[in-house]
Amino acid sequence: MRILITNDDGIQSPGIQELSRHIESAGYEVVVVAPDHDASGTGTSLGRISSEEPVKVSRHSIPGLRAEAYGISGSPALCVVTGYLEAFGPVPDVVVSGINAGLNTGRSTLHSGTVGAALAAQNFGLQGISVSLDGSTEWHWETAAQIAVEILPSVVAGPIRGAFNVNVPGLPRQEVVGIRWAGLAKFGSVRSAISSVGADQLDFHLVETGYLPDETTDLGTVRAGYASITSLHGAVEVWNADAKAGKKFESSCALPGASTGDTLSPARSVLEDS
Repeated sequence: MRILITNDDGIQSPGIQELSRHIESAGYEVVVVAPDHDASGTGTSLGRISSEEPVKVSRHSIPGLRAEAYGISGSPALCVVTGYLEAFGPVPDVVVSGINAGLNTGRSTLHSGTVGAALAAQNFGLQGISVSLDGSTEWHWETAAQIAVEILPSVVAGPIRGAFNVNVPGLPRQEVVGIRWAGLAKFGSVRSAISSVGADQLDFHLVETGYLPDETTDLGTVRAGYASITSLHGAVEVWNADAKAGKKFESSCALPGASTGDTLSPARSVLEDS
């Protein structure tokens, strides 16, 4: 079982290094391919791919890890693509992305490079896990790494193209109550805001949302002391009686929308590919 490990905080971050050591120690074949810079907030972006601008690659050594590690001048999703295209050895079976410094919950998962890597894996027919850790006065990287290893066998045995977003409380492992399925919260724990607008720049900062989540949501689950796990699917279609594949578009038709309760369907390739 070959695992590609990536993240969006960069190859030098402590989260990816702790995660890599734990997964390798659990008996998996590991290759680490991560951005050579902080690529937070890049979602599933690949960036510009051009024959005129090659992607730069650098070799790295992670203390306590036997596996090869590479930094590339690209996003987490591009790291997954390079692994899928066998730039660093055989195609991986699973992509594990993380450990992110900070939660990726609710609607903010759309923008997360950590989650984006897992969704990119799904898009290419692989299984993916994204792992994020709540901040505290001490970063409990080992807790998140242990929980990732606990979840891995179930993901390996699960359906193809599974993508699972995991968020872990900032606690020692023995203080985490358990692992619980959770839905996406309405909001994340923080949101971006513009602090000032200048003639040639915009200054951003993060502020607390003040949102009190239901305990069945990912954010509420973490605040209750559990690690949360959420099954995600990136590319879905939305259909209703007026809008179906192959049907002529009419200006009078009722447009489909997830917000109106219409049918969500995965792309045909998900149902047909083995």
